[in-house]
Amino acid sequence: MDEMGLRHLAYLGDAVWELFVRERTILQTPNTGVLHKITTDKVKAGFQAKLLDELEPLLSDAEKEIARRGRNLPIPVARRANQGEYRLATAFETLIGWLYYYDKNRVESILQILENHIK
Repeated sequence: MDEMGLRHLAYLGDAVWELFVRERTILQTPNTGVLHKITTDKVKAGFQAKLLDELEPLLSDAEKEIARRGRNLPIPVARRANQGEYRLATAFETLIGWLYYYDKNRVESILQILENHIK
């Protein structure tokens, strides 16, 4: 973890998750406005928080620790209506970023598990 901090991992995880969602939703409609709505529904904090909750029993101790550390990152309080949801979403993004950076096979298996939630 020395090469990359948790915020960077969350940033990376956000991008990985959004690309994953876009790849799976791109052909659902020719209307870009509708497509944007479909995508944003899947990348918003509340949705990511639910996904993390579902993944929890499947995670290793190391993965749970990364998610816990991501959840505990300081957040800009004034901008967040639901801090708990935002913290869990940050934990999800940190986990995805960490797996993407350090274990491509594991991130692929996690994303496969989550694929049904995109359709």
